[in-house]
Amino acid sequence: MNPDSGPAADQVTLLPRTVSSGSRARILDLFCGAGGATRGYQLAGFEVTGVDIAAQPNYCGEDFIQGDALHILDLQVHELGFDAIHASPPCQGYSTLAARHPDQEYPLLIEPIREALEATGLPYVIENVEGSPLRNPTMLCGSSLGLAVRRHRLFETTFSCMSPGCAHGAMQKRFHIYEHGKWRKSAFVAVYGHGGGKEREAGPAAMDIDWMTRSELVEAIPPAYTEHIGGYLMAEINAKAAA
Repeated sequence: MNPDSGPAADQVTLLPRTVSSGSRARILDLFCGAGGATRGYQLAGFEVTGVDIAAQPNYCGEDFIQGDALHILDLQVHELGFDAIHASPPCQGYSTLAARHPDQEYPLLIEPIREALEATGLPYVIENVEGSPLRNPTMLCGSSLGLAVRRHRLFETTFSCMSPGCAHGAMQKRFHIYEHGKWRKSAFVAVYGHGGGKEREAGPAAMDIDWMTRSELVEAIPPAYTEHIGGYLMAEINAKAAA
């Protein structure tokens, strides 16, 4: 993150909650984008405040803070009433993109974000791509969650979480996609880049996301992923509260 690309540290303010149940568990979603992860946590029963260095006019959560994620974590978030934290630091530096573009520099933020999350003492989730240095991660695939996308993602958690694995061969081939210079039938939509034809049109439905622009969609994770993770997280929070 470039501190010059967003508000200065002393300009970051925590916005008042616009929607509050008074009883729902609260989670902070760092690097939230337009809120793919946020929507999943909402479906799991959380009230969500998003944080991003850039303005996010399409963000779907209850509240939004524009600012640097590491600075927000320095604000002692556990004293502000949050029960847990999710972080999706930029993935480009850990993906195959970095190998294809060795002349480009990408931020490597997992380690500093983890250190800051651990300092809060709150349960947390870090999400990133395959190949990223996450500790004992759970891998989720859209195929096992009934989605027409594979989009493998890893989740490091401070609580136990099970993965249903993959179900790549269990879905009907109903999409015509353009790949490697030719059209073919597939059970999955590859939601990245510019896409083509029906594939591009099917992206929002395949991800179960209908409020984002195309550029926001290609950076998002399907809400089903964090709805799954959020169920385990909610059970962890409830168990601690009852102890």
